[in-house]
Amino acid sequence: MTPIALIDYRAGNLTSVKKALTAVGAEVFVPESPAEMRRARGIIVPGVGHFAATTAIDGSWIAAIRALLGDRRPLLGICLGMQWLYEGSDEAPDCPGFGVLAGRCFRLRGSSSPERLKVPHVGWNVLEWRRTDTIADGVPDRSQVYFTHSFVAPVTTDTVAETSHGETFASIVQRGRIAGVQFHPEKSGDVGLRILRNFVESAADE
Repeated sequence: MTPIALIDYRAGNLTSVKKALTAVGAEVFVPESPAEMRRARGIIVPGVGHFAATTAIDGSWIAAIRALLGDRRPLLGICLGMQWLYEGSDEAPDCPGFGVLAGRCFRLRGSSSPERLKVPHVGWNVLEWRRTDTIADGVPDRSQVYFTHSFVAPVTTDTVAETSHGETFASIVQRGRIAGVQFHPEKSGDVGLRILRNFVESAADE
């Protein structure tokens, strides 16, 4: 089985993510210190809640993640974890993100949009492809996945799929070995499991 490090920074319950990863053939472990990450073949940063929670991923953890990226180990951010991949978020303007993807996250307009949609954006919505990349192999265009969030990442050249809720935002991103999904794959049925399987298989390839 492929060892995947699941980073716990106290931003959400890891149980459902661990269960889904185990179902697709991963050996999941939650490192208690950055040193324990050395055996990981891949890294997942999950999370729900406020962007300020990501400050718990401090310098020693960031150094360990960067070291694994330097060894070509893949990284996947889920929901808040995906937003952390960017330079920052308007939700916590003074808190820097990891900065491996360009841009800042912003709040959905919701009731100020022409459709007067509710924020948080909670429920099933559609993925629309902008380009192909390995994290989304085998996932059909316009697949439905499960979201629960208020802040989003901008659509850029790193965007693999986009979704609309009053406005369009990046729902899957990838740049090389770094990927992110704004939705919750562990709650998104076969589509979510396929994306997690793609990630685990990419980790096993190294």
